[in-house]
Amino acid sequence: MQQAVSARTPAHLWIVGILALLWNCFGAYDYTMSNMRDADYIRSAMPGVDPSVALAWMDAFPIYAKIGWALGVWGGLLGAILLLIRSRYAVWAFAVSMLGIVLSIGWQLVAAPPIPGATQSGMTKIIPIVVIVIGLFLLWYSWNAEKKGVLR
Repeated sequence: MQQAVSARTPAHLWIVGILALLWNCFGAYDYTMSNMRDADYIRSAMPGVDPSVALAWMDAFPIYAKIGWALGVWGGLLGAILLLIRSRYAVWAFAVSMLGIVLSIGWQLVAAPPIPGATQSGMTKIIPIVVIVIGLFLLWYSWNAEKKGVLR
């Protein structure tokens, strides 16, 4: 009788999975607080910007950018959880997240007017790029893990 041998989970999967979970938990928190219209949170997230102005700016997002934001956030969180349980569906979740990132951040980088009153610092220009790079990395990492048989 043959028994299934379960391969040990590589340490790098735990490291990447936990960091992905933390990163995406922050994204979920930001999404939730922004959509709950929490003025104190928006004030702390966008110093110097009146929360009502920031909310009006977010309300002006086209529907595809709003849907993209949700897909990016919740797809990434689901992908991190699926990665930690070694599910091959993590690849699909990160692909959905990447689609959402392209829709929402793509619109913000290409077509969105600047937020009135926001200072255009180096960080406000770098953060969207960091989100894109991390999204691409997580998609690539999960795809490679599936190819190597780490994900089931």
